Amino acid sequence: MRKLLSYLAAIAVILVVWELAALMVHSPVLPTPLATFPMLVRYAGALAPDFLISLYRVVIAMALGTVLAMPLGLAVGRSPRLDTLLAPLLYILYPIPKIVFLPVLLVLLGLADAPKIVLIAITIFFQVLVTVRDAAKAVPEASVLSVRSLGASRLDVFTNVVVPASLPELFTALRISSGTAVAILFFAEAIAGSTGLGYFIVDAWGAIDYPRMFAGIISMGLLGVALYEVFDLVEHRLTRWRSSVRR
Repeated sequence: MRKLLSYLAAIAVILVVWELAALMVHSPVLPTPLATFPMLVRYAGALAPDFLISLYRVVIAMALGTVLAMPLGLAVGRSPRLDTLLAPLLYILYPIPKIVFLPVLLVLLGLADAPKIVLIAITIFFQVLVTVRDAAKAVPEASVLSVRSLGASRLDVFTNVVVPASLPELFTALRISSGTAVAILFFAEAIAGSTGLGYFIVDAWGAIDYPRMFAGIISMGLLGVALYEVFDLVEHRLTRWRSSVRR
């Protein structure tokens, strides 16, 4: 209930600021909320397929990037030799903005879903890999030794100590990455697409239909918020032990 009230208060603030900004700018490029929301209702039927397509692309991409990055990040974080070998590659490749690879992926994979999914997956892969690696390295050695003293195997230590300790950082990375993933999705769909919310927004912009364009922007914002909330919910379910520790 508290979170719902917080969201309602935040939405109220956004609407007030939006209304004031629209009145100050006084340009069709920035329509007022009262002009935009009827368009959101009007185009709900047209937006729904594009919303689902965008949702499919970003969910598949984030799942793929996470599944590939998490085990590797855990392994690198717990193995000094592997970390020494791969750390230079991470330092070189991680800072590169992955969006620059979009033209290459379009040439190799075409204009369908594949290049968009792969581009987002690559971005998520590196963000999750670096975060999980650092989290695994930060697991206190005392916690590992205490479990080993009870006769736990390396696999037991890995599954019962390292993985649970890394989960909070993993979900933090995923929440942060959800905004990045939606931003990359917009660029990919806008530049090379005929479906999805990115294409819907750019198509409305090209038609100088700014209320319709903002309806698409709101839908893309809702997509990002939905992903963030899902990750937050799953984290609470999988890390309930954190509540008992805090008490």
